Amino acid sequence: MEDGKTGDVVRKEPITVPLLEEHLSPATTLQLNHDHSEIQDDLPSRVWVESKKLWYIAGPSIFSSLASFSMIIVTQAFAGHFGNLELAAIALSMTVIIGFSFGVLMGMSSALETLCGQAYGAKQYHMIGIYMQRSLVVLTLCSILLLPLYVFTTPILKVLGQPDDLAELSGSITIWLIPLHFALALQFPLQISLQCQLKTPIIAWVCLGALLFHIFLNWLAVYILGCGVIGVAATSNVSWWIIDLVLFSYIVGCGCPETWTGFSMEVFSGLWEFLKLSVASGVMLCLENWYYNILVLMAGNLKNATVAVSALTVCMSINGLESMISLGFFASAGIRVANELGAGNGKAAKFAAEVSTITSLIIGILICILIGIFHDKLAIVFTSSNVVLQAVDNLAFLLAFTILLNSIQQVLSGVGIGLGWQATVAYINLGCYYIIGLPLGAALGWVLHLGVRGIWSGMIAGVAAQTLILIIITIRCDWDMQAQKASSRMNMLSNSSGKP
Repeated sequence: MEDGKTGDVVRKEPITVPLLEEHLSPATTLQLNHDHSEIQDDLPSRVWVESKKLWYIAGPSIFSSLASFSMIIVTQAFAGHFGNLELAAIALSMTVIIGFSFGVLMGMSSALETLCGQAYGAKQYHMIGIYMQRSLVVLTLCSILLLPLYVFTTPILKVLGQPDDLAELSGSITIWLIPLHFALALQFPLQISLQCQLKTPIIAWVCLGALLFHIFLNWLAVYILGCGVIGVAATSNVSWWIIDLVLFSYIVGCGCPETWTGFSMEVFSGLWEFLKLSVASGVMLCLENWYYNILVLMAGNLKNATVAVSALTVCMSINGLESMISLGFFASAGIRVANELGAGNGKAAKFAAEVSTITSLIIGILICILIGIFHDKLAIVFTSSNVVLQAVDNLAFLLAFTILLNSIQQVLSGVGIGLGWQATVAYINLGCYYIIGLPLGAALGWVLHLGVRGIWSGMIAGVAAQTLILIIITIRCDWDMQAQKASSRMNMLSNSSGKP
């Protein structure tokens, strides 16, 4: 209703654009509409509605990440039945080579969260299909550029000091993992496109089916066909490509009629601008992923390096499992913020960022409490060595504090992606991680002789500085201005593609 002044409309709900409800089931939509009808201005109701929108994206995203992570673990577990050399070789191939390309491709694909999320909010649904195709082109080209890493794995590992037999076997395995490498280039754009359309349950179901099939395929290869470690590596290609084929069939079939209008040459009209945003996204996430890998490498140069690296590996494995939860909130925060900005709702985007951050922080606090309770038993699943158990116990406080910081930092990075701040966050990561964290860690670890705790403490200081800066710039953000920028970006990119 109008209050008598031209153009002034009285609205009861502070968050009124029902972006999520448009693509939900009728029963879910009816429930959400019922919730909307009861919302006045009370904070608990607003938080409840936003939390449901958040978890609708975060829940399946967390499950999908855990399923994908489990597929790698299953591969390593079956390879371990052939011997220690085979286990070490496939673990090296998966964690170092695949892990490196995984980080690069995932980082570059996160540009889609900004553009597809804002396009969905602006109801320019046809652009989501265009952006997805642009990302497929960019990531495929990037995959081709990364091929020498797979072809020359053996000499690279030898230069890094790995034993000859381990380097040779790892190189043979990595060659067989090239199809998986290209599967990642397709999987990230397909998944993010569906996430931005709020079709996250289909991703979770497909990943669950692929995980179950992957377990069966590994069992078949090892115990029935006797294919050896190369056969185990080859099964990964099949499982990951199944995910791609099912998701692609869903998108081009009847699953996304509004966003998929077929292949188009418009993909190449705005490719350069898209490439720049993709590179900024890739740098942003790679700087963070490599940061923790460097921590392990630095520990390898300490006295009693075997114990130090073993303890750090256990802690990083626990941190990696928790990061699957953080990645879910990273994706959901970016998409929710981008959706609302694309719809022109700056205040709603701010509220989505606040709810996402607080929810993730609460989960981080709960995990820290569990670590505090079971601090002396954290490594039992990984090792029976009393020396390593004690070393992990000594690092439990640092692990808990790292997880607490990550629960805030990951979400704020996702908010930055929703805002299109990839380049800004990349500069922040570069300064905090590599100018503050690494030098301070080296000084504490070697100069002050604090060992692995000193190295980790210094690197935590870098994460803390990054988190503080992200908090400050997010608090000072002019959300209404960002909504206007998102609208301008959508109009400019839509016009450049020849659409009205």
